[in-house]
Amino acid sequence: MAAHNEIPDFDVIIVGAGISGINFAYRMQESNPELSYCILEARHEIGGTWSLFQYPGIRSDSDLYTFGFAWRPWTGKNTIVHGAIIRQYLEDSAAQEGIDRRIRFCHKVNKLNWSSSSNMWTFDITTQDTEMMSLRSGFVFLGTGYYDYQEPLQADIPGIHNFKGKVVHPQFWPGDLDYTDKSVVIIGSGATAITLLPSLTRAAHVTMLQRSPTYIASLPSQGAFETILSKILPCFAANRVIRFKWMLFSFFMVSICRLFPRAAKFFLLRETAKLLPPDFDLEPDFVPSYSPWEQRLCFCPDGDFYACIRSGKGSINTGTIETITASSIKLTSGKELYPDIIVTATGLKLCTAGGITITIDGEPYEIPKHFAWRAAMVEGLPNLVLSWGYVDASWTLGADSTAQLACRLLTQMRKESVSVIVPRMMAEERQTLEERPFLALKATYVKKGGNAFPKAASAGPWQPRSYFWRDLAIARWGDIKGGLEWLK
Repeated sequence: MAAHNEIPDFDVIIVGAGISGINFAYRMQESNPELSYCILEARHEIGGTWSLFQYPGIRSDSDLYTFGFAWRPWTGKNTIVHGAIIRQYLEDSAAQEGIDRRIRFCHKVNKLNWSSSSNMWTFDITTQDTEMMSLRSGFVFLGTGYYDYQEPLQADIPGIHNFKGKVVHPQFWPGDLDYTDKSVVIIGSGATAITLLPSLTRAAHVTMLQRSPTYIASLPSQGAFETILSKILPCFAANRVIRFKWMLFSFFMVSICRLFPRAAKFFLLRETAKLLPPDFDLEPDFVPSYSPWEQRLCFCPDGDFYACIRSGKGSINTGTIETITASSIKLTSGKELYPDIIVTATGLKLCTAGGITITIDGEPYEIPKHFAWRAAMVEGLPNLVLSWGYVDASWTLGADSTAQLACRLLTQMRKESVSVIVPRMMAEERQTLEERPFLALKATYVKKGGNAFPKAASAGPWQPRSYFWRDLAIARWGDIKGGLEWLK
């Protein structure tokens, strides 16, 4: 893909050895085996999120049947599993396909520069021993996730600096933190807080302090349908049917919530009431102010979150923090909590491209100022694909549709002897299209960090991601010429 007889180190370089990077490596080996590639991973092991996060109870918030790879189906009995099991699954998947041999660990990419004269990307890399090195490739796939690995979201919590006890953020959970017989307050109401509450069983008491409630649905850790099907069908057939069932479940659940929000809210709150102690009032702790799936629906396996509340080991307080003193949390309602440990489970700091500095011919390039093409490439950015998953389904499904689209682009580039592909939005399009949010969620951390993502528009290849089957159909058979400039 390079011009002027300059030879790249690799045809393709993948950044990130998490779900997105490993899946893309497999798809490329499947569709484009003639291309050379390597994976650059900043951490010491495979896993991405599942290597970084070590807080108690860390687990998937999607079913493993769709969160796992299509090419290596999840065969475990549990629908939702611990993070260490997910990381091992990723490691085993990479080893099975020989992908692990292509990974260069402790290689942190600091900067990417595109050269129009050579039609190549140059990577400025820091290795484990802090030495600098560079690599070159004709094509880049960024499987870097959507949040900042180095810095958590700094929530505005008044007086938090006054607290004399321990303050912990789940993203950097201390391995030696002793919470035995301590009073713990978790600030937040998202998936992390809902996971932590039932997991800190050695604490004297755990309180989840939230500004507003979240929808929390119980999901069986082992489904009867999956158990029966695994016994009566051959393994490969059972795996396919089970995966398809969970894809349908996710699609219909989200669709029903958005089409019939009142009915969905009634159903979810009715199921919540069944899991709480008798005569427990749902107000104010369990009735969200928003409709289902305006924010991500949280799951708890076998209702463990509600079981913790029934046991008396955990509780919820809904209110606004007035200030935090040296030993307490004062709420505007007048109530006061006295924790030994505060956990700030207030969300993630959103980040695109893993915080890598990107330049084109030495000139700075800012992704948030440009529109995304097929939710995979960004206008004006040559030969580079970013992987994003779904916010209303498993991440892996979105990453896979992106990977298959990228492989199709690579195949077509070689077929047409094209060196460069770059998205371009026509001037008339820019004047007529309406801007849309890239992520359709109203969560606080998305509102705060949504400007880290590229822009989306109301029509054409600039629309935000929709749902898996449509995106997969576009990836395999849709138009890949509209909005994309092909240069020989």
